[in-house]
This record gives sequence, structure tokens and C-alpha cells, in this order.
Amino acid sequence: MQYDDEFWNKYADENESRYHEEFSKYIKDLASSLPGTQSILEIGCGTGIDLRLFIEPFQVHGIDLNEHALDIAKEKLPNGNFQNGDITKLPFEDSSIDFVFTHGLMNYLDDDVLEKGIVEMFRVSKKWIMHCEKYEETEKQIDENHKFRNMGKKWLDYKVKFVSDVDLHEDYGQVQTRFTLLKKI
Repeated sequence: MQYDDEFWNKYADENESRYHEEFSKYIKDLASSLPGTQSILEIGCGTGIDLRLFIEPFQVHGIDLNEHALDIAKEKLPNGNFQNGDITKLPFEDSSIDFVFTHGLMNYLDDDVLEKGIVEMFRVSKKWIMHCEKYEETEKQIDENHKFRNMGKKWLDYKVKFVSDVDLHEDYGQVQTRFTLLKKI
């Protein structure tokens, strides 16, 4: 998908209406329960709604292409480190982030960008990688902007252990979404 600044600015402006506190709490509680987790990175963080419940001692990082969304994230979470960036060139050292995650990002990426992004996620992750993405076993277009993904299949050639690869419960406000948690080995 070609990056459309107007589309993503509108998305950022409407993002507050998509905030689901229970889902954000789920992400925070999960990261808190994983041994050795102090640094968090959300790729495609938008306005940072999934990161807002992370407080000290977490080091919170967010990467997004949309400057407007990042301005909102910086305002809402001033202690976070938010940067304009691309999933294919993450500005972090190898194995430097304890918990790397995406939420709804992978559905918007072209296949070649997705593959490069997975390489980068694996590179910067110290231990944990998580996705919450629209899911179908066989990938297919949802609409002109995004497609269903099977993220579990994307990781089969990497040195990871599948901790979880299940449908996310609908109580978290996610329809047809797969939760995948991986441990880098």
C-alpha cells in the first residue's frame, strides 16, 4: 500500500475513539509478566494508545511514519521515546529491545515491506515478539488498504519459540484477530 498522509492523519485523529483500555491493560500485564522485560517497542504506534499504561520502570519506544500521530503520542505520553521511522530500518541496536510488538500494522504492509519488517523485528528483539493482527489461515485482501495475515507462518524460518498463537478474545474489542507471542531463542 502506498503511504497516504491524508488517510493516516485522519486515522490518527480518530484513534482515540478506538482506544480499548482492557486491551492496553492486557498488553501491559503481558509484558510485565515476561521475565526480564523493561524496554518496550511498538512499531506502528500511531498515537501511542497501546503504550499509555506503561509507566516506570519501563522504557517505552514507539515508531511510526505519521508525524501527526507521533505529536499526539508525545503529548499523551511525554516520557516515551517516539520517533518517525520505518519498520524496514528500525533505529535500534541488535537485540536491544526486550518486548517488540505490533497491533494492526502488518495488515497494512505490502508483502515485501512485511518480509523486511520481520527481519528487523527479529534483529532488534532481545527476547519477545508479539503481534495482534487481523487473521485468516490463507491471506487475502480485506479492502484496498489492507489484508488478512497469517503472522505465525511468517516466523517459521526464524529461531523463535511459539509461546502462543491463538485468536484474541472478542471481549478485547478485536474481531478476527490473532494474538501471536514468540520467544527469540
